[in-house]
Amino acid sequence: MATLPVIDLTRPHSGELLEAAHDIGFFYVAGHGVPEELVTGIFEQSRRLFALPPDRLRAIENLRSAQFRGYTRVGTEHTGGSADWREQLDVGPEREALRLGPQDPRYLGLIGPNQWPTELPELRTTTLAWQAEAQRVSLAVLRSLALALGQSPDYFDGWFDEEAAVHLKLVHYPGRQSTEGEQGVGAHKDYGYLALLQQDEVGGLQVQTPDGRWIDATPLPGTFVVNIGEMLEIATEGYLKATNHRVVSPPAGVDRYSAAFFLAPRLDAVVRPLNLPPELAAQSTGVTEDPDNPLLAAYGENALLGWLRSHPAVAQRWWR
Repeated sequence: MATLPVIDLTRPHSGELLEAAHDIGFFYVAGHGVPEELVTGIFEQSRRLFALPPDRLRAIENLRSAQFRGYTRVGTEHTGGSADWREQLDVGPEREALRLGPQDPRYLGLIGPNQWPTELPELRTTTLAWQAEAQRVSLAVLRSLALALGQSPDYFDGWFDEEAAVHLKLVHYPGRQSTEGEQGVGAHKDYGYLALLQQDEVGGLQVQTPDGRWIDATPLPGTFVVNIGEMLEIATEGYLKATNHRVVSPPAGVDRYSAAFFLAPRLDAVVRPLNLPPELAAQSTGVTEDPDNPLLAAYGENALLGWLRSHPAVAQRWWR
């Protein structure tokens, strides 16, 4: 059973999409058209990746990348100041690192190459194909949201050209005893425009409702989970809110896999408030003020802050 609203992209959906985005900021997307061979293939490749010997995974560890790309060991990414119990591969657009001068924005240092294991050449092919499909679906949702917010469907398109700073994570959550803790990923918000998640049948994703309760985003076959990011909260001055969410570790002996895509604009994008229709503007409550998580309208600065906070070892090595 669905625990969040289900939006079918093959039917008219602007009204129900806006309601879901405004009320809780999380929803399932059906009718997305992503080929089944990619849906199953991305998990097949993930299982092969995380089954590699530890020394082969360390050969592509993110400590080797100033762009935070590559493999992250269990317990080395932090959310809310605490270690997450997951291992993952971070992938961004395939680009060369830039030669930066003292006057260049520091966030341009996030542009650079990915790291891939030589033992799995098909991993790169499948992952980049899945990334392209996830971006297509996410942009379709964003264009529908723009229309529902009283804008032209292509309102946001200018920030999502070939320089867009999209990225994805292939994630493995090992099972563990409840006495060891339950934080797969701590409570957090995503700092792009939208996030899209493909989860396996195990479950563990939880969403915080406006009244503070945590509800399970139960895996629903044939769907992705999509949520609002902080850039849309800024753009709508709080009419849409980025929602806290977390992942609870699976029990001992159970492994959970997921693939998460983050729809992010160009690093030099600056988010400006929309001219919302009066009936929507009247419901805007302002951007969340949190001294531990300041929201910056300049996307590159917001993204760099998030990476530095989440990966302290990489930050220490490359960004001191």
